[in-house]
Amino acid sequence: MKWVYIVAGIALYVKMLVIPNPAPDLSISIVESVVRDSGVPNAVSGIIFRNRLYDTIFEVVVFTIAILGASFLLANERPSCTIYQFTDQPSIVLARLGATIAALVGIELAIRGHLSPGGGFAAGVAGGTAIGLVAITSSSQWMQAIYKRWHAATWEKVSILIFIVLAVITLAGLELPHGELGALVSGGAIPILNILVAVKVALGSWAVILVFIRYRGLL
Repeated sequence: MKWVYIVAGIALYVKMLVIPNPAPDLSISIVESVVRDSGVPNAVSGIIFRNRLYDTIFEVVVFTIAILGASFLLANERPSCTIYQFTDQPSIVLARLGATIAALVGIELAIRGHLSPGGGFAAGVAGGTAIGLVAITSSSQWMQAIYKRWHAATWEKVSILIFIVLAVITLAGLELPHGELGALVSGGAIPILNILVAVKVALGSWAVILVFIRYRGLL
């Protein structure tokens, strides 16, 4: 079987070197076509949440499995006795200031990701960064209490379920009205998918942060 893989690899390499790819049809602009079909100025969001929505669904599912895996693999370990956090006041102030800025950036990227560079994944990372900065300046018990009080785990699961259902409806050919190009409420379901991904990634990051604080004592 190893020789089959080697021969297949050599054949693919020869194909890329010897057999040229057909010249693309440049009579139409791909970016303009994506913008027209998706109804959003940000062609990247149009590709992620429309043209390659299958890929995006499985990316979100993979992120969910990674979160579950982190919790599962560390579940049998002994919780850490020492929690490493910032203790000096200047570092705490700077970290919380950075958390505020990251949270605001995350909200902006989630809401306007279909109009300008950004989107759900970037917004979720910004939100997770904000949560991480708060975690290294606050009590782990307080962070855990806030996580449970606001039912963050439930909202994370609800967001992924709504995302999958809405994505399947979109893939079935049922789309919301695109609205006016460039308006905040435009692009059909793409802004909603952006927000759902942002919520999913941010809350998932929060769950992982709590797990690593509990079992590793640090982020």
